[in-house]
Amino acid sequence: MSDRTGLIERRTKETEIRVRICLDGTGNSDIRTGIGFFDHMLQGFSRHGFFDLEVEAKGDLEVDGHHTAEDTGIVLGQAISAALGNKDRIRRYGHFLLPMDDALVLCAVDLCGRPYLNFDYSFPVERIGDLDTQLIREFFYALSWSAGMNLHIKVLDGINGHHVAEAMFKAFGKALDMAVSEDPRVTGVLSTKGTL
Repeated sequence: MSDRTGLIERRTKETEIRVRICLDGTGNSDIRTGIGFFDHMLQGFSRHGFFDLEVEAKGDLEVDGHHTAEDTGIVLGQAISAALGNKDRIRRYGHFLLPMDDALVLCAVDLCGRPYLNFDYSFPVERIGDLDTQLIREFFYALSWSAGMNLHIKVLDGINGHHVAEAMFKAFGKALDMAVSEDPRVTGVLSTKGTL
């Protein structure tokens, strides 16, 4: 496979975001969003998915974190899509069941080109660190839409919100790593339509 790297920059009146992702990395990351807990989650996604990830986001945090989290999802999804190119020889599907202390989270991914998010969880707390927990769903929704990804996240068990959130991001990293990996049995794309 060629170098599968996506670099996307997006500038609006609310945010300035630059994301670079290498799908064939080692899990190195440099994340700066201005939201400490969000940085921590993206670092976990990068490390456990073995993606090299750079995120620099400047947003209107004096309002709240919504635009920063949502727009980071948009740009990361676009960068993943750019890195995948025509999706030749990838497995397309990925899934992972990740335990983290009391939390158990299932994540499944289909890189089908059709966006869909099934996010089955309501956090019992409003904030984890400096991140509004409602923004976790908003991030994954924006990412799934801009990447053209079918994404399911199911919390099977969990008490501690920090553990649940971290299990989500790590499970997503593991599932996406599986989905973007090469399968030598695949010629072209894995679809009866001939396109993804």
